[in-house]
Formats: sequence, structure tokens, C-alpha cells
Amino acid sequence: MLRQFTLSVVLVLLLAGQSPAGEPTHRLRIHTQTNVVTVKVELANSPATRSKGLMHRRMMPFDHGMLFDFGRTQPVSMWMKNTYIPLDMFFIDEQGVVRGIATDTTPESLEIISSPQPVRAVLELNAGSTERFGISVGDRLEHPMFARASGSNKY
Repeated sequence: MLRQFTLSVVLVLLLAGQSPAGEPTHRLRIHTQTNVVTVKVELANSPATRSKGLMHRRMMPFDHGMLFDFGRTQPVSMWMKNTYIPLDMFFIDEQGVVRGIATDTTPESLEIISSPQPVRAVLELNAGSTERFGISVGDRLEHPMFARASGSNKY
């Protein structure tokens, strides 16, 4: 009965435009070589939200994720401490272009996962998303964060 209640609460939150953690979500489009994928992301755009990330989550819908905004282009290092969900990490430049991918990261690991070059953002999705959605280096993300960074008003 508790499981059914929990699933009902998660469904209500998702329909209300919130994550299972109760955070607001934003639409993000990923332009791959073959299609356009839409996911819902929470923003981690402050030191506190970037530090917490997806820690202590036990599940995340397949079409949800977290977009870390570092505010400027810089070398970025991530880890999986207290993160229970295996993730794919996408390292994104200021134009919204995928510059590196780390797949199937190890839950609760202290191993450092670094960007291959300085980046503006990191997108975290469930492990397997790279293959499921066909995402590769060079693909482009569509989100207002990148429109502002590039000076474009397209989005």
C-alpha cells in the first residue's frame, strides 16, 4: 500500500511539472544526429544545488535529469558520492554542444569524472540514456541557458 501511495505521489509531482524530489522541472531538447529528444530537467545553478545534485535519490524517470549550470566555461569534475542511481554525464560547452560523455557511472563512487575540456554545464541522465536516445559528442542541447550564453534569442 505504501508503494502504491509513493507511486501516486510521484505521478502527481511529474504531472505538476516537478521532479520526484519536488523541484521544478524545465524542458530541454537534445538534437541528435537522427532525432530530437525532449527531457525534463531540474536546474542545479547555485553552489548548494550543484553540491547536492542527485544525491540520495533512489529513482528517476527515464526522461528526467539534472542540468548543472556552472555560470561560465571552466574545467569541471564530478563524482557520485551518495548518488545511488547510475548516470550518464554529458559535458556541454557554452553553445550547448556536447563535448564529452561519461557513461554508466558507478553509484556512490568517489572516482573523479572530469570534463575533457572546459565546459559550461553538465547534464546528468539515467545510465543508458546515451544509447537509448542516440546522444553523441557534437550533438546540441536546446535550453534558454545556452541561448543566453550564445547571444541568440532563438529559444
